[in-house]
Amino acid sequence: MTNYLLGAFITCTLLIGCNSSKDSINSSEVNQTYNYSKTQTEQGIDPFWNNAIVYFMITDRFANGDKSNDQVFGRKQDAAVLRNFMGGDITGITNKINNGYFKALGVDVLWMTPLNEQVHGYWDEDWGRSYPFHGYWIKDWTKVDPNFGTEAEMKNMIHTAHANGIRVLADVVINHTGPKTNSDVAWPDNWVRTNPACQWHSYEHNVKCALATSIPDVLTESEEDVELPDFLLEKWRLEGRLEQELAELDDFFERTQLSRAPKNYIVKWLTDWVREYGIDGFRVDTAKHVEAEIWQVLKTEASLAFKQWKAKNPALVLDDKDFFMVGEVMHFGVNGFKNTPQGTRNYDYGDKQVDFFDFGFDSLINMGFATHAKGSMEDIFSTYSQELNNGALTGVGIINYVVSHDDPEPYDKARNSPYKTALKLMLSPGAVQIYYGDELARNLTIDGAIGDATWRSFMNWEDIKQQKTQDLLHHWQKLGAFRHDHLAVGAGIHKEHRSKPYIFSRSLTTNGNYDQVLVAIEVKKGLKTVPVYRVFPNGSQVKDYYSNQIITVSNNEINFSSPFNIVLLAPVNNSKAFSL
Repeated sequence: MTNYLLGAFITCTLLIGCNSSKDSINSSEVNQTYNYSKTQTEQGIDPFWNNAIVYFMITDRFANGDKSNDQVFGRKQDAAVLRNFMGGDITGITNKINNGYFKALGVDVLWMTPLNEQVHGYWDEDWGRSYPFHGYWIKDWTKVDPNFGTEAEMKNMIHTAHANGIRVLADVVINHTGPKTNSDVAWPDNWVRTNPACQWHSYEHNVKCALATSIPDVLTESEEDVELPDFLLEKWRLEGRLEQELAELDDFFERTQLSRAPKNYIVKWLTDWVREYGIDGFRVDTAKHVEAEIWQVLKTEASLAFKQWKAKNPALVLDDKDFFMVGEVMHFGVNGFKNTPQGTRNYDYGDKQVDFFDFGFDSLINMGFATHAKGSMEDIFSTYSQELNNGALTGVGIINYVVSHDDPEPYDKARNSPYKTALKLMLSPGAVQIYYGDELARNLTIDGAIGDATWRSFMNWEDIKQQKTQDLLHHWQKLGAFRHDHLAVGAGIHKEHRSKPYIFSRSLTTNGNYDQVLVAIEVKKGLKTVPVYRVFPNGSQVKDYYSNQIITVSNNEINFSSPFNIVLLAPVNNSKAFSL
C-alpha cells in the first residue's frame, strides 16, 4: 500500500467494483482523480458563508426532546457542577426546528457539539468528576451516542433542517480520543499518547503532545499501519456489524491508497456521516494541534461523500453549494490578533507559520472578535470589511462570536449590555455564531461551576416567560431576519456615512447581482428623518426590518415614525438581489 506522505502530491483514483456499503462509489465518479496536496480554492468563498448566521449549541444542554435517553451506559448524576449529562438531545433540536425557533432568528446553519458515541464512564479531573456530555471524548466514531439519540433521529434532524432551509455542520475531532475511565479501556499505544504535555511554544510542542491528561492525543503524524483496537472490534461484534465495518474499511483503503494510520481511519469514519446523512460541512476541533496536511485529505473525502449523498438523494438536496469546512485554530484572529501576524492569515507557532486556508479550510473561527467587541462598532466594521475585501482575508471566511463553549474571555460575561452585543455581532462583516442562549442572555456565572463548565448551563427556556427576555429575543430576531435576507450585511463592503447618529451602508456586487443595505443606530425615536446617501434611489421603496415598515425614499432621505432608535433598511423588490 502506498503511504500518504506529508506534503506529497498524491492522487486517488476511484475504482469500479466497490460494494453497496457506506463507502460505495457512483459510476459517474469512476476514474475521477483527487489531489490530496496543498490546495487553495480559486473562486474564493461563497458570499453566503461570510454572511451566514450559525447557531452553536451543546447538544446535551439545549433542549430535552426525549427523557427516556437521559441516562444510559450507567451514567449517573454524580459529577461536579454542570459536568453531568442533563438530557438535551437530537430530538430536542428537531423540535425547535419544527416550531420555527431557528427560522425566526434568521439562522442559516446549525452547529452542535459532536454526536459520536462517547466514553461510557467518567473521568476525575482537577475540578472533580466529569462525564462526556460535551461530545469531545469519543469512543466510537461510527455511532451516535444514545444519550443524544439514534442514527434515525439524527437523519431526521438533518432532513428537517434542510426542509427549513437550514444547513448542518458536524463538529469533528481527529486530534484526540476519549480517556480511560472507570468503564472504558485505554486506546493502544500505537494510536495515542498521553505525554508530553503541550507547551505551546513551537510547532512540535503543539502537534506532538497531549492537550490534557484527560485527552489522549492521536498519533496524527504517523503513517504506520495499525490494527483496530480490540475493544472496538469486540464492540462491533456484539452490535452485529463487525464484518460490515471491516469490509468498508478495506474498500476505503483500497480506493484511497492511504495508509492504515490512525488519522486515516478517522477520516473514513467522519466522512461516512456525510455520505449517509447529508451533513453540509464540518467544524473541525483543535485544528492547530494536528499536522495541517490531514485536513486537506478530510476536505477532499468529505466533498466526495457530499456529492455522492446529493446524487443519491436529489429530493433532499437543499442547494448546489459545495461542502464547507471551518476550523477552530485557537488564537487565530483578524488584523494581527495574538498568533496571527499582522497582514497575514497565518497561524504562528513560534518557529513555523501555517496558512490553514491552504489545507482545505474555507473559513476559520475568529477568536479575536470577543476582544475586538470591546471597541466601537465602526472600528470593528471598517477593519473587518477591509480585511475580508481588500486585505489578508480576501477570498476566505471567518466566523465571529462573543461567547463560546471554551473561550475563557467572552465579551460581556455579565450580560450587562445584551442589546449592544447583538448589534456588534449581528451587523459585523463575516459570518456570525450565536452561542445558545446569547439571544436570551443566558447566565454565564453559575455558582459552583469551575472552569469552562460555567459557560455550559442548560438553555434558559423558562426566561422567555419574562417580558424583558422576550424583548431581547425580538431584538435578535429582527437583526437575524435582516442579515438572513441580505448577503450584503456580512459579505458586503462597509462604508460609514455618519458617526452621530451612526449610519453606515454595505454593498455587494458579484456575477451581475447586487445587494445593498443601510443601517442607522441611535437615531431619534418617534418621528425621524434618515438620510440614505444615494444608497437607494429617490422613489424606491425600502423596508425597515426593525419596525417592519415600507417607506418611500424622497429627496435622498426617508421620513417615518417608529418607537425605536434603530433602522435596518433594505430595498423592496430588487430584481438583481442575490437569491438566498
